[in-house]
Amino acid sequence: MEMPVEIVDGSPAFMIVAETVADVPAREALLDRAMGPKRRKKSSEKLRRGRRPSEGLAFVARDASGAVSGTVRLWDVVLGEGGRAALLLGPLAVDPTIKHAGIGSALMRHAITEAARLGHAAILLVGDAPYYDRFGFSAEKTGSLAMPGPYERHRLLALELVEGALADAQGTLKAAGRKLKAQRLPLAA
Repeated sequence: MEMPVEIVDGSPAFMIVAETVADVPAREALLDRAMGPKRRKKSSEKLRRGRRPSEGLAFVARDASGAVSGTVRLWDVVLGEGGRAALLLGPLAVDPTIKHAGIGSALMRHAITEAARLGHAAILLVGDAPYYDRFGFSAEKTGSLAMPGPYERHRLLALELVEGALADAQGTLKAAGRKLKAQRLPLAA
């Protein structure tokens, strides 16, 4: 589902679309520019490694020329051992040269809307509360939840898409969902 985002004069500034395999190099380059080399060492990355994003929940923002200018993906997780299913959002990134153009906010709203439409009950993320509270995220319901590896507790935020979805949720988040297919190596002759 494409979502055009308009600027004041009515012309499209960028379009939010489903990510494709062809977007991967541009997405990775964008993430490197926006987040730096330490991005692969974060606790959230441990939950994403070796997995595919949740079905239908990987998006890019394209500028008028078609270039990738933003990205957001959501991942399937389980809340604790044998716990409920939820989503982990991230990373959200926008080309640093156009950071204040509203692309990040549009990507967030689109991702939340699509997650709700697809029937997901809750989204978690690790991020800055002052930015994410405008979308309804808070640390209010994450007190008994934990990330694997180091993280700052006050930055573990959640949004219930279904009221009560995080009631009594506890434990460490665990990766779930679709695994990446192992690449086959050519056999030596």
